[in-house]
Amino acid sequence: MNETLNIYKPFPARLEEVIDESPLIKTFVLSPEKEFSFKTGQFIELTLNGIGEAPFTPSSSPLVKDRIEVTIMKAGYVTDRIHELEPGEILGIRGPYGRGYPIEEFYGREVLILGGGCGFAPLRSLLYNLIAEKEKLQGITLCYGSKTPEDCIYKPLISELRNTEKVTVLRSVDQGDESWTETVGVVTVLLEQIDIDVDQTVAVVCGPPVMMKFATIRLMEKGFTEKDIYLSLEKNMSCGLGKCGHCMMGQYYVCKDGPVFRFDEVKEIPDLWA
Repeated sequence: MNETLNIYKPFPARLEEVIDESPLIKTFVLSPEKEFSFKTGQFIELTLNGIGEAPFTPSSSPLVKDRIEVTIMKAGYVTDRIHELEPGEILGIRGPYGRGYPIEEFYGREVLILGGGCGFAPLRSLLYNLIAEKEKLQGITLCYGSKTPEDCIYKPLISELRNTEKVTVLRSVDQGDESWTETVGVVTVLLEQIDIDVDQTVAVVCGPPVMMKFATIRLMEKGFTEKDIYLSLEKNMSCGLGKCGHCMMGQYYVCKDGPVFRFDEVKEIPDLWA
């Protein structure tokens, strides 16, 4: 007899490794008790028994089914407790939920990715997916910004990407130090360093709201159309099922209709960047 799926019940996942990415950000490597599939850009609900749960977008490759990685910034009660976890502990996973990136719509085009801070987490998953299918793309350009060199995450990945065919990587920091040899300034200044055909390019943006706002404005100024700008709006998500209404944004439930949206879908929503 088939067991009825309980969409509210998490399934167990063992914490295998904790990777320090920056002073406030860690990546948690989990082994779920069963194979787990998701589309890049979708999110999960991560449960810590007796504490609570919170939504996170996996930062690992969607092509890997027996391991899932979640990159988490220390920013509140649940995330503070998650940051205290040690390998061997058991967490719960619900999901995946929401609408991810439409990878097939990127085929034949250049993909320009703009990430800021911990917004690099879902973009890392997207990068893994795109690189696996890079022969179907014209190329991939990553522009990533953070506050300081110490705040830059995924440093080994950056080195790997810079040695990957058809991938270009540019980084900036708001405030450099004596060790920093790359660009100093907000992430949008990197757009002046790249030569792209906007008619053949889609742009993907993820990061803090203010960064996403000004990145979108700058992309529009450079000639991108609204339908060619994809935003990951991971705001106010709670239940993951569109039941609680906490993530209502205009006509959309972010957890069901997003978190990935084209800009033309959401441009009229008041307080979009709040």
